[in-house]
This record gives sequence, C-alpha cells and structure tokens, in this order.
Amino acid sequence: CYAWRLGVQGEPWRANDDGEPSGSAGRSILGQLLSQRLTYVLVVVVRYFGGTKLGVPGLIQAYREAAADAIAAGRVEERTEDAHYEITFPYLAMNDVMKAVKEYAPTLSGQHFDNLCRITLLIRRNTEESFVGKLSKIEGVNVEFLYYR
Repeated sequence: CYAWRLGVQGEPWRANDDGEPSGSAGRSILGQLLSQRLTYVLVVVVRYFGGTKLGVPGLIQAYREAAADAIAAGRVEERTEDAHYEITFPYLAMNDVMKAVKEYAPTLSGQHFDNLCRITLLIRRNTEESFVGKLSKIEGVNVEFLYYR
C-alpha cells in the first residue's frame, strides 16, 4: 500500500489500498504526508498477515503508525522551487524597488546600479506572482523572467 504527493503544493497525489478495505491503508499513509506537509515523496508500507484480523480501525491505525515511523526515521530535506528574474529600472525607482525586494527577501544573484539599474534574483515560486505584480506597478520597471530552478 502506498501514497505519494508531488508538486510545490502537493497538487498531484495518489493513495492505493492494494486490496485492503477501501480507505484503510492508502488514505492513512496520505494523511501522514498531509499532516507533515511533505511533497515530492512516496511512502510504501508492506504488511504481512500474521493470522490476526485487525478490522478496519486496526488497519487504519497500523498503516498510519507505520507511515509516521517511516517519516520519523527518514531525513526530511527542505528545498525551494525558485524563479530567476532580471529586473531593470531607472535610478529614480530605486527606493520603491528596494522596498519590494526587502519585503519579499529574494536571493540576489547580481546587481548593477547606474542611471539604468539591473538586479538579477531568485524568488520562491509561492511568492513569485505577488512579487512580480508589485514590481510591475512601479513606473519604469521592467521585469523579465529567465528560468525556473
């Protein structure tokens, strides 16, 4: 029995009971992924029948605990999905642009300040739309998407 979640927000997911009563195995495993807010992960639980019937509540508890133990024993690695942008703006817009940069705290990868200023940065995808929207409202600012990383 297994459950997996993919994507930044865990949008695509799947849970499989593999012959156990409906909702007793895969959903229990998926519930652990949801409660731990894990994505890009697959948890598989193998249960051997030892002669004792657990019933649906017992199965739910067994699969939930097995998934929780596997997650606790593993190493959770946090990663971000970032968008790389180049922002060009006139020097007069510096204050407004830097306010937005300070508010959203992207990772700056390059900067050049002159009459026409340029900043290259990485911003988390979950704040990308809001950040770009804020910059786009500032007069003279050009925001160019480069790639996802």
